[in-house]
Amino acid sequence: MTFIWPQMLWALLVVPLLGIAYVTWTRRRGSALGSLGGLALSAGPGRGRWRHLPPALFLLAVALLLVSVGRPAAVVTLPAQHETVILAIDISGSMRASDVKPTRLAATQTAAKAFVEAQPSSTRIGIVTFAGIASLVQPPTDNREDVLQAIDRLQPQRGTAIGSAIVVSLATIFPSAGIDLRTVGRREGGADGNREQRRDAARAGAAPIPGAPQAKPFEPVPAGSFDSAVIVLLSDGQSTTGPDPVAAARLAAERGVRVYTVGIGTAKGEVLRTDGWSMRVALDESGLKTVADLTRGEYFLGDSAAELKRIYQSMNSRFVMEKKELEVGAFFAAAAALFALLGAALSVAWYGRIL
Repeated sequence: MTFIWPQMLWALLVVPLLGIAYVTWTRRRGSALGSLGGLALSAGPGRGRWRHLPPALFLLAVALLLVSVGRPAAVVTLPAQHETVILAIDISGSMRASDVKPTRLAATQTAAKAFVEAQPSSTRIGIVTFAGIASLVQPPTDNREDVLQAIDRLQPQRGTAIGSAIVVSLATIFPSAGIDLRTVGRREGGADGNREQRRDAARAGAAPIPGAPQAKPFEPVPAGSFDSAVIVLLSDGQSTTGPDPVAAARLAAERGVRVYTVGIGTAKGEVLRTDGWSMRVALDESGLKTVADLTRGEYFLGDSAAELKRIYQSMNSRFVMEKKELEVGAFFAAAAALFALLGAALSVAWYGRIL
């Protein structure tokens, strides 16, 4: 627990002074009553050591009230207030692999729909798909039917641009910030690769927000501190085109947006054969873990349809409840009032008066 106004805690020095004053008063009163030969003393319930209980309760109430003046704050678990969840779903050709039954993409669609239906009605959900480029296929909305239909329409394409997916998701969360693929670090490559990346930027950079303004300067915030939106990114492999995913993750971290990543597939993978060529498509987890770590998100391994469902249920619980630092001075003030009332009730019951 911390205190917003710790300097106010000096007022607690009053508590021992009040205690000393009470002890001094009781001793003088005891001497005065003793001089009367004990005639003034009664054998009521307030006699003996219990007679000090009401004053002790009042003293405790004063101490708690003074602590509340220091504005104590504590980390508590409360319902989250995520207004927007962006699902960034990989639709690259390797998502046709069947090491996650029936296929990686089909299992992802089924689990994603269950996740969408479990979100609070106040949460807006958007869908970003990515293969060679990333596109916003469903702007954030609270209409669950629109979101579910967008998930059903997903079809595999070529390429994997994880960095583009993160940037387009950020541009969706901050539509007036001027976030653009051309402002994010590009992947290493030769002249041909650079030309391809520039084409990607031209095609996908401003696609989510037509006519978006130039990137605006902003003050970076602590990673994971933005609690109004999160990104859930699902992919099965290494990024092959578009912006560097690490640079994109740093951009998300600077804006405080958490990126939860889900690796779809198995380490062994399988061999895909199509159009006369074959390739083994195994899950590459390292890049997804790095993205999650940089943004203070979390990485999950979805190596089966059942595990994907469990992951989404686990994510839902994380989104519903969050740890936040809040002032708890009201609790101290309420406890002070309770002890004061209890002390007053005992004093009236035992002595017919308050203290």
